[in-house]
Amino acid sequence: MRTVSRLTVDQVDVQRALAFQLPQLRQGCLVPLLDGDSAVVHVAVAADRPLPWPLMDDVRRKFGCEVIPVLAPEDQILLVLNQVFDMASASAEQMLEDLVEEGDLVREIEEVGDLLEADDDAPVIRLVNTLISQALKDRASDIHIEPFEKEVKVRFRIDGVLHTVVHPPKGVQAALISRIKVMAGLDIAEKRHPQDGRFRVRIAGRDVDVRVSVLPTAFGERVVLRLLDKGMRMLTLSELGMSDEQLKLIRRAVHAPHGIALVTGPTGSGKSTTLYAALMEVDRKNRNVMTIEDPIEYQLEGVGQMQVQPKIGVDFATGLRSILRQDPDIVMIGEIRDLETAEIAIQASLTGHLVFATLHTNDALSSIVRLQDMGVESYLVASSLLLVQAQRLVRRLCPHCRRPRAPRAEDWLALNVDPNRFGHVEAIYEAVGCARCMQTGYWGRIAIYEMTMISDALRNLIHEGKGLLALRRQARKEGMQSLREDGARHVESGLTTVDEVLRVAREEAVVVEA
Repeated sequence: MRTVSRLTVDQVDVQRALAFQLPQLRQGCLVPLLDGDSAVVHVAVAADRPLPWPLMDDVRRKFGCEVIPVLAPEDQILLVLNQVFDMASASAEQMLEDLVEEGDLVREIEEVGDLLEADDDAPVIRLVNTLISQALKDRASDIHIEPFEKEVKVRFRIDGVLHTVVHPPKGVQAALISRIKVMAGLDIAEKRHPQDGRFRVRIAGRDVDVRVSVLPTAFGERVVLRLLDKGMRMLTLSELGMSDEQLKLIRRAVHAPHGIALVTGPTGSGKSTTLYAALMEVDRKNRNVMTIEDPIEYQLEGVGQMQVQPKIGVDFATGLRSILRQDPDIVMIGEIRDLETAEIAIQASLTGHLVFATLHTNDALSSIVRLQDMGVESYLVASSLLLVQAQRLVRRLCPHCRRPRAPRAEDWLALNVDPNRFGHVEAIYEAVGCARCMQTGYWGRIAIYEMTMISDALRNLIHEGKGLLALRRQARKEGMQSLREDGARHVESGLTTVDEVLRVAREEAVVVEA
């Protein structure tokens, strides 16, 4: 029997109609191959699975000719099938057009009746499924469904920026939101109070967790869906885009015997990704590593992960107290939100535990002031902190359409760096936009960082209750770079633009008084 080691979409003969008429292809791990001989059709089957004879019979009837199996690696077959089914799914905009052509979409949806009893062919169900599928295909992290007086707007957050993708008819609003509430296990009848829920879907072989937030507004309920693709590979510290010096600092904290490392930044700045990468470097075989998170975004092998559940009284403080009775060596706290959690974390670090945590502040050193404002004593902050780090995500330039231009002195001055330092740079790049990047000029994101280890000099200043300005001045003396200054190295290397760094790193966070 013939064997192939690698498959591509160009080699397979699965058209859109066949993909939808034979959805069991993925379950049977079988894909028809292109072949010049019209008398036979070769199909790739998994080398380590029994031959799927019933499915091969279905393909034989569909093509009307003999079927000959060809062995191929299972992962290659699944990869190609996922790509084919992904390409076969209609966009939300095209689907709305098709449904309107078939008949009145609003009338069809109203005729569905009870959504709990509706079948998968109901227009509203197909619309929700298509929105989620297209969002994943477009690399969106969130789906926003926003009702206004005369329209409904659906926007995707892609690389941190919202893009409008479709305007469903106003009459679809109630059914669309009700369908999502049913999927998330929320109360359909309750439309006056905010609600939160979650559900899991499987699309193109990918498990996706969806967090749902419903908020009443003047023109109906506004819904935001946060998508967490469980199939995405977790990054290591060396893949996060840190400079060599930054990598050394965070690894010093990761391998410290005890203390607290704080990662700060707004929602969606990659803090969890950094902490997961740090936990992947610790000795999980010989040390007890535990986390408390809201939510658990990815499963880490060898790590005990606990979910916050406020409805039953399990918040960060309660859960952290319980975790400390489990004899942990390393603890990761999803977020320090209150004084109680902060005090427990600091006490844990002072009693021999290594603690990683996130905090919402605008820059690294503000986390120290934030803990003090919560009510934590200055001497406790000084004696427990190891490292403070702030980060933001900037969009990467699309490599297919970026355009070079000569750098100007004001470019570097805007990033708070000396133009002479980058005098050797002959060209930087700006965004243009093409079909591959959806005309945005960007594709993906990379992080910029501001971090410093807590030195003895900084500990003394913290213990004395000195303000942010004094702390920042000392950290600068020790070599700390601001977010904008760190972004300059990505501008220099052609990964992003000056405007993009300025967009995410505000000026107040980088100004240092003499």
